[in-house]
Amino acid sequence: MGHSMSLLTANKLSKVFGADEIFNDVTVEVPPGARVALVGPNGAGKTTLVNILIGQDSPTEGSVHKAKDARIAFLPQRPELAGNHSIWEEQLKAFAELRKMEAELLELTQQMAEPDTHDDAMAKYGPLEERFDHMGGYTYETRIKMVLTGVGFGEEDYNTPLTRLSGGQKTRAMLARLLLESPDLLVMDEPTNHLDIAAVEWLENYLRGYDGAVLAISHDRYFIDHYANVVWEMEFGTVETYRGNYTHYLQQREERRERLLKEYEAQQAFIAKEQEYIRKHMGSRWTAQAKGRQKKLETMAKRGKIIERGPQNRKQMRLKMAATNRSGDKVVMTRHLEVGYENVLFHVPDLTVYRGETVAIIGPNGAGKSTLLKTITGDIPALAGKVKLGAQVKIGYFAQAHEGLDPHHTLYDEIYALKPMTEVELRSYLGQYMFSGDDVYRPIETLSGGERGRLALAKLSLTGANLLLLDEPTNHLDIDSQEILQDVLEAYTGTILLVSHDRYLIDALATQIWSVSAGQFDAFEGTYGEYVTARNLGMSQVQQDTTASNGNGKGRKQAAQYAQKKHGLTPYELEKKLAQIEAHITKLETHMDSLTEQIAQASAAGDTERVHTLGTEYTDTEANLEATMAEWEKLAE
Repeated sequence: MGHSMSLLTANKLSKVFGADEIFNDVTVEVPPGARVALVGPNGAGKTTLVNILIGQDSPTEGSVHKAKDARIAFLPQRPELAGNHSIWEEQLKAFAELRKMEAELLELTQQMAEPDTHDDAMAKYGPLEERFDHMGGYTYETRIKMVLTGVGFGEEDYNTPLTRLSGGQKTRAMLARLLLESPDLLVMDEPTNHLDIAAVEWLENYLRGYDGAVLAISHDRYFIDHYANVVWEMEFGTVETYRGNYTHYLQQREERRERLLKEYEAQQAFIAKEQEYIRKHMGSRWTAQAKGRQKKLETMAKRGKIIERGPQNRKQMRLKMAATNRSGDKVVMTRHLEVGYENVLFHVPDLTVYRGETVAIIGPNGAGKSTLLKTITGDIPALAGKVKLGAQVKIGYFAQAHEGLDPHHTLYDEIYALKPMTEVELRSYLGQYMFSGDDVYRPIETLSGGERGRLALAKLSLTGANLLLLDEPTNHLDIDSQEILQDVLEAYTGTILLVSHDRYLIDALATQIWSVSAGQFDAFEGTYGEYVTARNLGMSQVQQDTTASNGNGKGRKQAAQYAQKKHGLTPYELEKKLAQIEAHITKLETHMDSLTEQIAQASAAGDTERVHTLGTEYTDTEANLEATMAEWEKLAE
């Protein structure tokens, strides 16, 4: 399998740790420009496979072939960035070659000022300067700013030393550098874990114009939908390849399971019929036929033509959420509310959330989304105004850091404290959340992020709450568990306030969107899809129309934010404009590369007229690029 064109080809890989076979007989390839998503349950061996593909680990059997000179870069889940240099200096590493040329050009400029060395330096300067220019020597600092802005760093962060960065910031700094290096294959392990929605959207946009191939392990279904055109699914030690994005993969997987099940059942029926015939006629006058049929079955088995079993079902979480009592119609009401700790983070317009609604609260990290939830629960007092809960409202709260869990408790203690039950009942209850056997006696401090999340859901499910406040409930959950949680929340009859970066979940559930950013709070009635459309249109128009038609005050949208224009654009128009300019810059750079090649060919062929025409076009394109860069810098300030 695979042809010399592929960047990476893996043939019949298997990996064994001790007595455990992680996977076997895995054959995959990554062609140039591919967009591959690697999905599968936690612990399936996705990171191990990727480490083998990039050469950081070796397979027990099988081989990996890498195209000659292919540049491969890897973003691990928890990158180690060594050194105490700054974020900006880390990005400069991507342009080491250019910066060496820059130093040489400076040296040559000084030599050109000296009569003895002038001619010699002059002769070297021209070709070197041309190469420097062609490789983006005059634009690389703007490109660094563009990418750092995209992954969520402001100019005030540029000089922060790496030693002072959190894990998430290190991931973002390394991601930026790898994008600037633009390798032939960019491999990423959970790249969106530390990015807020704006940064993930920026990354999706950036990858659209990216020339290299991308292979990412991801649990972010919306991200996969937006960038992938091939999905590798890893389960039960094998990898299946599906064409298309996440949504296509779900359909094909379902169809494939049904087909395999039918084939398995048909073959089982055939074997049963044959065996019945053999049993009945062996030793009678039909013995020869019976033996013939037995031989046929044996040959089938020898050739591996007998399907061992039907499609397996993965072990899945069996989650239930039910509101014990129904709340009043009005569930949450805010009046003149100001949210924050010592300082006001934002003012909340007067809002009412009605029973059965799902409100998604979105915005960058640190904007105050969790603080808002804790203000609603009463854990943090409002700085001004108030939050009122409706009649018969019972809150169930899922904390992002699972701080409701006592690390010294065992799983048994934690559930028992909430609802006393016998050991048999308790084991069976925790079994629904994929904890088996002696897991019930494990101390909570030994659990992984995903296990803590499942335990927190198991506790939440026992509360019978009719108002769920969920803070990043899908963090650390694999895709299976995300799907189950989504189904359960869709069927839930109570009211939900959901803080999340999981756009797939928000898109499926939300009836209104509260967007929180630096000092801003905006409420939008409608689904996430409608919100994105409205945002991209520049919300002001949509806002005025709906405010006028909603005289009843339910879902009055806030037009305040849209008055705050920058460069005569709303924040949303500005974001869209920047994305367009970035795409244009990439296009111009590609065009200049192609012109350089054409000029080289024309001059080799001695076609001076064509060299001249192309040269003029090159100069024009370059001027256009510089003007576009300048415009980007002005708008991005």
